[in-house]
Amino acid sequence: MMTELDIGGVFFTPLLGSAELAFFLWLVLRAGFVRLGVYRWVWHPALFDLALLVLLFAVVARPFGFLEV
Repeated sequence: MMTELDIGGVFFTPLLGSAELAFFLWLVLRAGFVRLGVYRWVWHPALFDLALLVLLFAVVARPFGFLEV
């Protein structure tokens, strides 16, 4: 069971770490997609970015038991 982290009297959920990792991976993938020109074939880049971030978050958070089915 995952518990909160106490840092200086402030409680943080471990889910925050998963979100940060997903965001970092999203930044790396987005930079690669821009360099490769993937966004030329994407209808709505903002929606594509949001969907990519949500998918990465689901992949990162699943092994830690945050997204139980």
